[in-house]
Amino acid sequence: MHFSETTPTREQLDNVSPQDLRAFYAAKASINPNLSTPSLPPTIPRVFADTVAHEGETTAVMAVSEYQGILQNFFVGFIGAKRILEVGTFTGSSAIFFANALKRNGVAGGPDANGNKPIISLDISEEYANIARKNFVDAGVEDYIEVIVGDARKSLASLEGQTFDIVFLDADKPSYKCYYDTAIEKNIISKNGLIIADNTAFDFVTPYLGISAPVADDAKPLDVSFDAFKGLPSIARAPGLGKAIHEFNEYIRHDPRTEAVLIPLFTGTTFIRILKD
Repeated sequence: MHFSETTPTREQLDNVSPQDLRAFYAAKASINPNLSTPSLPPTIPRVFADTVAHEGETTAVMAVSEYQGILQNFFVGFIGAKRILEVGTFTGSSAIFFANALKRNGVAGGPDANGNKPIISLDISEEYANIARKNFVDAGVEDYIEVIVGDARKSLASLEGQTFDIVFLDADKPSYKCYYDTAIEKNIISKNGLIIADNTAFDFVTPYLGISAPVADDAKPLDVSFDAFKGLPSIARAPGLGKAIHEFNEYIRHDPRTEAVLIPLFTGTTFIRILKD
């Protein structure tokens, strides 16, 4: 079914497929990242395309979405961030977003007086680290980003003494609590900084809880889950992952040290700020 140029009626919505509904909103509701300011970094579409080509669509969804990247970059400018720590590099798209935002903030690339670049990205995979490094060169941001390969829990702890304005969590979900606590307890996140946790509303968290996603009383229940998630790689569907995300969400919700807002964007992004003593 194809909608007319006018706003669809309730009768039309009641009889439309989820696929057509998504297509309508994508085409008619201005859901287009290029309508935001700033627009996408120029190499991001190629990075996404290469990731899909080499890793497959189901693994490629591990990359941040275009909307997430743009929103996160907005916060880089909003808080005037100078240094960023990323836990989970993958093929480098999120770090490229961050590096472009730092450029707009007037942050210079290259090592500082202590030999540290503005962005440090941690990943356990040398393969992904090498792919990301190539993408950084292609994007012209290699002077902004240092990739450290190894167990991120150990790498993160070793950064004690360094302070970051943004800490972005996008690695193994069962370790989120460890990353979060380490960043706070070792003062790795600045007092006015922001912790951003990705994938905090994965579509299999509610099935773990044994509940359905809430809908308005007059809404037509639609299957609006992302079809690609049905084929997620085994690491993303590992037993206990939904439980780990739920427990992390509950942990930060009751943590008196911080306040958090979970935004249901793509697979969910939580923005966390430190409360002053």
